[in-house]
Amino acid sequence: MVEACVLIRSEKGRFVEVVQKIKQLKGVKDAYPVLGRFDAIAHVSVSDTRELGDVVMKIGNMAGVVFTETLVEVET
Repeated sequence: MVEACVLIRSEKGRFVEVVQKIKQLKGVKDAYPVLGRFDAIAHVSVSDTRELGDVVMKIGNMAGVVFTETLVEVET
């Protein structure tokens, strides 16, 4: 299992719409708006890195999304 947080910057005033769309994607456990350099965070849980890439690409190509940064969990 691959777990990751996707940090999302949205177009001005579109973060609520973006979060609602992201929550509908397969593999997204949760998504919520935040304050700071990014406008939203999505917690993604998928079976492998290929599937993670697919989810991240879908998020990055959504209308209203300007930029994403993905933080992949490291097993310790």
